[in-house]
Amino acid sequence: MAASPFLNRIRRELRLGGYSLRTEKTYLHWIKRFIRFHQLRHPSDMGGPEVRSFLTWLAADCHVAVNTQKTALNALAFMYHKVLNIELGELDFHHATQYRNLPVVLTQPEVALILKQLDERNQLIFSLLYGSGLRITECLRLRVQDIGFSDSSVTVRNGKGNKDRKTMLSHRLHGMLHQQIESALSIQQADNLKGVGPSLPFALGKKYPNAFRQPAWMFVFPSVSLCKHPVTGEVCRHHLHDSVPRRALKKAVRQAGINNKRISCHTFRHSFATHLLEAGRDIRTVQELLGHSDVRTTQIYTHVLGQHFAGTHSPLDFLAIPDKNQPH
Repeated sequence: MAASPFLNRIRRELRLGGYSLRTEKTYLHWIKRFIRFHQLRHPSDMGGPEVRSFLTWLAADCHVAVNTQKTALNALAFMYHKVLNIELGELDFHHATQYRNLPVVLTQPEVALILKQLDERNQLIFSLLYGSGLRITECLRLRVQDIGFSDSSVTVRNGKGNKDRKTMLSHRLHGMLHQQIESALSIQQADNLKGVGPSLPFALGKKYPNAFRQPAWMFVFPSVSLCKHPVTGEVCRHHLHDSVPRRALKKAVRQAGINNKRISCHTFRHSFATHLLEAGRDIRTVQELLGHSDVRTTQIYTHVLGQHFAGTHSPLDFLAIPDKNQPH
């Protein structure tokens, strides 16, 4: 089913729309599940009722999270609206239960303790997550041109929601980044002698065939091996896979002896936002640095700090309780 003309048509529309390869893979996954759920019927023979029953099944029987159900809906909406030109109308499906979990946040001593357990490359990666508020994929996709040493900035391109943004770069990382970039450029030079280089966006690679030789396009954290480009099939060097720092983090957390928190790569981004607010930074500034479209998403960190009830005293504070050691 993966090689069907219909799925290839959807893949082509996604690429024409500039969607990331990760989004392409996710959308195709949900479209395949939708087709299998309806006993391999073609989507053009189905519509709103079938989409409604599928989304309701995900919520009621599979108990998926809200965001998972939303992703499935987005995939099916893209297929029907952009590819098949079929209006789904009012779906009125059963929504997944919304749970609001407070993000796990590290203390600053805990961040320092974990970083201490990591090798130089992974220490730099997690220092960027914490120091710049990056997602792990945003960090690993950084190219040399995205590091602004002159103004201590990091440019995130095609972040979540296909948005670009600028965030801060800690002065403490300048030296480590210079060394990492020198190492990456040495790899690029060796690759160029073989006629290969860093993977490039497909349109850019066609327009500028020699762009892979320019230092600006080299990944800051290149993969240790060559691979085939998922679109062009050309041999190239991609960025480091996110499984590498994830494994390193798991080991570092165990060595640090922090066993009372569920720590992931995203925990460092949560800690970045929380510690900035804790230091008195404006929530709008933090929203912009994180790349949130809605300030309400950023406000979750005020709940971590307890700022949502700042200035409010517990009723117990005003209760006169007799001292049991005092005579009646």
